[in-house]
Amino acid sequence: MYETANTNRIGLVGGLYLRFRTSRPSACFARRPIKRLMLRSSSVLSVPPVKPFPPQEFRGLSPTTIPSVKRTALITGASSGIGEAFAEVFAAEGFDLAIAARREDRLQAVADRLRTKYGIRVEVFVADLSRRDAVEQLCAQIAARGLHVDALVNNAGYGVPGSYTSSPWQRHDEFLQVLVTAVCELTYRLLPGMVERGYGRIINIASVAGLVPAPAGHTLYGASKAFLIKFSEALSNEVRRHNVHVTALCPGFTWSEFHDVTGTRAQMKALPRWMWLDAATVARQGFDAVMTGQATYVNGRVYRTIVALVRYLPQWLVYSVGRRVGRSYRKA
Repeated sequence: MYETANTNRIGLVGGLYLRFRTSRPSACFARRPIKRLMLRSSSVLSVPPVKPFPPQEFRGLSPTTIPSVKRTALITGASSGIGEAFAEVFAAEGFDLAIAARREDRLQAVADRLRTKYGIRVEVFVADLSRRDAVEQLCAQIAARGLHVDALVNNAGYGVPGSYTSSPWQRHDEFLQVLVTAVCELTYRLLPGMVERGYGRIINIASVAGLVPAPAGHTLYGASKAFLIKFSEALSNEVRRHNVHVTALCPGFTWSEFHDVTGTRAQMKALPRWMWLDAATVARQGFDAVMTGQATYVNGRVYRTIVALVRYLPQWLVYSVGRRVGRSYRKA
């Protein structure tokens, strides 16, 4: 059989691939043998196209679906609640974990359980993000253990109940450090590596409180969550072209230790059960949202309906209802 003229071919000679162009049918080599260079048909190969790594069809998929790719997720506030639920979801999807929180005993318990259940690597980092140098130290410890963070969940947070002036400024300052400054700094330090590697997933735990009028009490909570939503939206537009997805996750009331820490559990019991979400569902929906590139995601049909109503109802009515409902579950 003859090869068509003017086709690119590759020969394997001495361990090197050489390309040459034939201007005649390949049968001509039978009439003009080459003494020093013998090209066997078995060594003649077509030129494969060069593909980037990871291939485009693999980008955005979980590590379990990509051979030999192992990614690491860093989750703050992972000792309980939504943070622990996110650790479970990422572990189930094949990620190694770096989990951070203040309570070492709780973190170790979570790490032991996930190592046993999923056979993954789980590194524990004790960090108090209310300290100014906490993020810098955390990133240094992560690098010292040879980890590259591919997914980041900024989950650490709490609330300060009561009116704005009923708490000392130091308490508000620590609150802002954890919910705003630490989130921005941790993202700032880890984002360049994600961009360079062409893969990154960032979830900022915001709240429906950042999308609706704020009632009295917990003065800075809704404000900080609104900031996280806008921060996530802007950053998502900046880095999406690098295959880095950023999502602001906006759950409503979720079963966790949050209200026990703030001392508002008694007030929260007055809310109907249909307004409550479970942490496992919130985390799974958050994972799916960031993997599909959604910049903002509101958990639960009830809360999506509330957010929609807030946008279209008269503002005087929205604020009036918000004040009345807020008195039932917030101290001011």
